[in-house]
Formats: sequence, structure tokens, C-alpha cells
Amino acid sequence: MATDRRLYIGPRLRRLRRNLGLTQADMAGDLDVSPSYIALLERNNRPLTADLLVRLAQTYNVDMAALAGNAGADEAARLQAVLKDPLFADIDRAALEVSDVVTNHPGITEALLRLYTTYQEEQLALADRGAETGGPGGEGAEASDPVAESRRFLAARRNSFPTLDDAAERLAQAVSAHDNITGYLKARHDLRVRRLPSSVMVGSMRRLDRHRREILLDDALDGASQAFQLALQLAYLEMGAEIDAVLAAGSFASESGERLTRRALASYAGAALLMPYSAFARAVEARRYDVEALARQFGCSFEQTAHRLTTLQKPGQERVPFFFIRVDPAGNVSKRLDGAGFPFARHGGGCPLWSVHYAFRTPREIVTQWLELPDGQRFFSIARTVTAGGGAFGSPRVERAIALGCAAEHAHRLVYTQGQPGPDEAAATPIGVTCRLCQRTECSARSEPPIGRQILPDDIRRTSLPFGFSDT
Repeated sequence: MATDRRLYIGPRLRRLRRNLGLTQADMAGDLDVSPSYIALLERNNRPLTADLLVRLAQTYNVDMAALAGNAGADEAARLQAVLKDPLFADIDRAALEVSDVVTNHPGITEALLRLYTTYQEEQLALADRGAETGGPGGEGAEASDPVAESRRFLAARRNSFPTLDDAAERLAQAVSAHDNITGYLKARHDLRVRRLPSSVMVGSMRRLDRHRREILLDDALDGASQAFQLALQLAYLEMGAEIDAVLAAGSFASESGERLTRRALASYAGAALLMPYSAFARAVEARRYDVEALARQFGCSFEQTAHRLTTLQKPGQERVPFFFIRVDPAGNVSKRLDGAGFPFARHGGGCPLWSVHYAFRTPREIVTQWLELPDGQRFFSIARTVTAGGGAFGSPRVERAIALGCAAEHAHRLVYTQGQPGPDEAAATPIGVTCRLCQRTECSARSEPPIGRQILPDDIRRTSLPFGFSDT
């Protein structure tokens, strides 16, 4: 082989290194060159010399001709296959363009292939969800996931419904003339409230008995939960038209999705009755978003108050935009609301490094945390456990954790950041949305490899992390 031949084998060299389970620094040490030189070779910014080609073949026992010949053929073939997708059928491209991209821009090639892999996996996921209902993944997929359908409806409106807030505020004023909701229900609807043992309620927390003109409540509920159930019943009785008007603005593929959304809107209205927008918006500023203090002021639970904080985006009276998530000890998400632009994962679990997942270690204590996403966005989060049920001996108790957070730019308005470093100085925990979408390779908590990343073999080198990846 002529020694003056200019040989560019960047993608092939990268694949060799990955297959051997080596980093650029490892290979540089083996070949007695600098890591930066290996990086330049892999980006095709430098040609491979004959001397280094011989050292590669001897060091790693590979065939020299196979290494030097037809460089980039595999990447070119993969890219050609991608471009045959009907998605690109109308794009004119010259025959040599693919090989030019592969040879001169291996990083772009890798990015395109990884992106297409992600696209394919999403298409397969849609097809799988559609198969559950016999459809191809469109309407059938929507129908199979009413929870996601309801969440999308709320998220698209940032969980803010000013018409419900206005109606609830007017109703709250009418209720105040009768001292409380119980008095108003009796005066306006001739309904009295009775509290009965769980054994009599037979699995119901609240039931409207129209025949006896009674609202029955499980007496195992705490005071805040009883108040909310009465407010919820009143919302169904008097705000049905407003709730239906909001619901009519959506498009639902399933009856279950529509019913879940209607239930969420009724809960929104019930909370707005207990915490009327104007009064609550003034209080949050006065108390610097202290959730526990606000809960005491309005006679609500910690979770109810945190939930209400996500709704304060009424035009002209906006407050700090928050996101909210509720999880169980197994990491299952039972509720999430976003008014702060937080990129929740649509499927699967969240990041185990987020404090909401270890709030169970310190029950009822508020845990604060600065979070940093892979794209550099920073958020401030508080997390605490909450309990549902268990109001009487032997009754089931469910322990969950909730997190409430906002973008870093708003964090200074919260009492929880008082005396702490600002967002630029604070040490933030690097988290991802979910393992499959997080490209942080140096994470010991990772449970799955990220989409598009190739796992290194451990024949020669085993990393201390759950998975080993190439460093580029």
C-alpha cells in the first residue's frame, strides 16, 4: 500500500473503538497518540497514516485491508435505507450525496440515524397501542389511553380555566352568606349532610341520596377531605353548564377520556370554591407560596393547596407558574399537571434522582431541590409525602409523594429559597425526563439505555456504570 495515500476512516474507526469497549482516551493510550488526535481522526479532520494503520491492526488484531477498505460503507448503507422511507420520497438528492455526508460529516450522520431510530420506536409504540383496540395506532391508540387524553387536554390549557374560576368565585360569595357549604346546601337545595361509618358507605366517600335529600359522607375522611367533597358536590349541582362549556372546546377520542376530563374540571371547580381565585392569589403573594401556611388559612390539605397553585394563570392576575406530580412508592404517576413548561415523560417512570422519589424517607417533611435538565433548563422543586385514607383503625391508608416546582427564574418568590444561593450559584441535581430520553451517560442511577445509544461490550473493559457508552 502506498504510504502517501490519504485515508479517511473516521466512522469505521469509531465503530472499531466502540466494539472494543474503549473510550478515545483508552485507544489513544494503546496507540501512543493523544486523545484529541483520535477525535480528529474520527471526525475525518485528519487522514489515517500508514504507520498508525499498522499499529491499529497489530494492537487490536484486526484485518488491515478490512479496516482501510470501503470506509463508511455501513453508515452509508444505513443512511440509504433511512432515505428510502416514504417520508422522504419527494426529496431530490444526488447519488453521491449520501457518501459525501457520511465521509465528511460523521457526526451529522450519527445524529440523523439516531433521530430516525427514535422516530421508528415511536411509530412502533403507536402501532402497539393501536393493536390493543384493533386499530392502526391513530384513533384506536387514543381510545386505549384515556388518562393520557385527559392529561393532554389539561396541559394544552396549562390547567387554567378562568370561566370556572369566575363562576366559582361568584358561588363562593353566595356560600359565604350562609356561613359554610353545609348551610348553603340546606338553604338552596334542601340537602342535609350526614356522616356515616365506612361500613355503611360501602366503598363510597360521598354519595348524593336524592330520595332522602341527603349528601352522605364517609366519617373516616379528615376535615379537609370532607370540605372538598362537599365543594365538589356543589360544583356538580350548580356549575355543570360551565364545566360542560369548557369540555365542549375539546375533542375526545373516547368516552372514558371525556369522563376523566369532566371529573378533573369538576375537581378544579371544587378547589376554586374553597380557594377563590382573587383571595387565594393575594394570599400566595403575602405568604410567599408557603403551602402549609396557605393550607391552614383556607382549611385545605397540603395536596389540595399545591394542586390549586398550578392553576393561577388567569389573564391579568397571573402568579408563579407551577408544575405538579404525584407518585406512589413504586414510582407510578397518578397525577401530573403542568403550568411551568416542565417536560414530563408521556410514558414510563421519571428520574430517580428527583427528590419526589425519596421523599418517603422523611414523611411529612418538605424536601427542596434545584433541578437541571440535560438542555440546561433549571427548576426549583419541593416534595413531600401525603396520605389518603386511614381515617379509622383498619381502614386502608395510601402513602404518596407530591412535588411542586417552578422555573428557576421564579424561585426567588418562594419562601423555600429564602437564605439559599440563587439559581446560578446553587448546586443543581442533574436529572433527565426519563432514562430512555436522557443522554447523560455518566449516571449511576440509570435503569435503561437511552434511545439511539449503542451499549459497549465489556470483553476488554467494564465500566463502573450500569451501561457503558461511547464517549461521542
